[in-house]
Amino acid sequence: MSDYVNLVPLWICALVVFAVILVQSAIYMRAASQAGPELGFTRRDLRRSFVSGGVAAIGPSLAVVIVAVALLALFGTPAVLLRIGLVGSAATETSSAELAATTVGGGLGGEGWTPEVFAVAFFAMAMSGGMWMVGTLLLTPALKRGDTRLRQVNPALMAIVPSAALVGAFASLGVAELPKSGVHVLTVAVSAVTMTGCLLLARALHAAWLREWGLGISIIVGLVVAYVAHQAA
Repeated sequence: MSDYVNLVPLWICALVVFAVILVQSAIYMRAASQAGPELGFTRRDLRRSFVSGGVAAIGPSLAVVIVAVALLALFGTPAVLLRIGLVGSAATETSSAELAATTVGGGLGGEGWTPEVFAVAFFAMAMSGGMWMVGTLLLTPALKRGDTRLRQVNPALMAIVPSAALVGAFASLGVAELPKSGVHVLTVAVSAVTMTGCLLLARALHAAWLREWGLGISIIVGLVVAYVAHQAA
C-alpha cells in the first residue's frame, strides 16, 4: 500500500495546496500591514498581532501533529497533509474514511485495506473536507449581512457575540469529552486550571507573552497529564 498512498500525483496536489496557502497568507499579511496605519495601528501593534497569532497557533497545531503522525501509516503523508492538516477534523475525516471503506466491503488497515478501498476512502475524505469549504463560501456572505445589521442595531453586540460563540464552541468540545472516562475529566480540569493560572499570572506580572503562550502551555500540560493518568490506569 505504501506505493499507492505516497504516489507522486498526490504529493503534487498536496504541495500545490500548501503553496496556495502560503500565497494567501502573504497577501493577507500585506493587506493588514497596509490597512493598519489607517486604523490607528502602529508597526509595533501589527508585529505584536502577528506574533500573538503565530504563538496561539502552536498549541492547536501540536494536537494536529500528534494525530497526523498516528495516521501516516494508514493514509500516507500526502493524504494526511491535505485532509487532517488543512481542513476538517481528525474525527470527522477518519469517520468518513471508515464509513466509505465499509460500504465497499473493506476497512481501515488490515487485509481489507486495498488500493481500491483507499481510493474510495480518500475520495470520501476529500468530499467531507470540501463541504467545509463550500459551507464557508456560502454562509460567509449571509453572516456578513447579519454582522452589518447587528452593528446598526447595537455595536456592542459584535463585541459580545463572537466571544460568546468561541466560548460556546470550545465549551461544547470540552464537555463532549467528559463522559468518556475519568482521565478525560482530569485532563480537561487540569488544562482549564493551567490556562486560568497563565491568564492570572500574565495579569499580575504584566507579562503579555504568558497570555499568548497560555493556550500552548495548557495543551502541553494536558497531554502530559493525560499520558501519565492513562499509564497509571
